[in-house]
Amino acid sequence: MDLYAFALKMELDGKAFYEKMAAETPYRGLKSVFSMLAEDEQKHYDTIIAIRAGEARTMADTAVLENTRNVFEGIRAEKILAEGMRKEHDAFQYAMKIEADSVRLYEDLAGKERDPAIIALLQKIADEEKKHYNIVENLYDYTLRPEYFLEWREFSNLKPL
Repeated sequence: MDLYAFALKMELDGKAFYEKMAAETPYRGLKSVFSMLAEDEQKHYDTIIAIRAGEARTMADTAVLENTRNVFEGIRAEKILAEGMRKEHDAFQYAMKIEADSVRLYEDLAGKERDPAIIALLQKIADEEKKHYNIVENLYDYTLRPEYFLEWREFSNLKPL
C-alpha cells in the first residue's frame, strides 16, 4: 500500500472516530469539538486526493483550535461534564495515538516529496494534526485532573509570598 493510500485510510478512520464520539457524547460543547475535528479530517482527505491527482492546491486554515478555546471555557463551568468525561479516557488516548501517527506519516510524506508546494501542503496538514493532538490531549488532561490533583488542607490557607 502506498503512503498516500494509507494517509487516505487514516483520515477516513479519524473522521469516522470523531463522528462516533460526537454522536455518543451527551455534551453539546464536546459534540461541537468532535464535529469540527471530523470536518478537518475530511478536509485533509480531500487535500490528499487532490495531491494524488496532481492537483496540488492550497488548504484553508483550520479554526478548530480557536473555537475549542470557547468550548473549554464552557466545560470549566460545568463540573458535571468533567465527571462524565472521565469514562472516555480510552477514547481520548486512542485519538491521541491517531493524531500522533498522522503527524509522523505526513512528515514522512513531506520528506519524500520533491515539489515544494506539495511539501508545504503536507507540512500544513501535519501542523493541523498537531493542533488536533493538543486539543485531545487537553481534554484528556482535563478529565484526569481530579484524579491527580491533591490540595492539602494545611497548605490551602497559605498566602502567596
